[in-house]
Amino acid sequence: MPKMTFIEPNGTRHEVDAPLGLSVLEIAHKNSLDLEGACEGSLACSTCHIIVEPEWFDVLNEASEDEEDMLDLAFGLTKTSRLGCQIIMSEELDGLTVRLPGGSNNAMRG
Repeated sequence: MPKMTFIEPNGTRHEVDAPLGLSVLEIAHKNSLDLEGACEGSLACSTCHIIVEPEWFDVLNEASEDEEDMLDLAFGLTKTSRLGCQIIMSEELDGLTVRLPGGSNNAMRG
């Protein structure tokens, strides 16, 4: 089974099983990691914002225009920012490493 690594804001690393076909958001939730996902992966928020390690960024499919629009709302946006709900685990992504940002903007909270 593929693996991936989540790095918390404090530097703690979590290497976890990353089942094929699951999103990075789903993998985080399955492993009780702190990645919100307020819209449950429907591309309506930016709370599953992650920072992809630079060596992995070009391996990913390009972000859609809708994902780019949501990323504009993300807290702590970087050049390698993506939404965890839009990255689906594949064999090619075995070893993927992402950082969890220190916070999120949740426009869905009212």
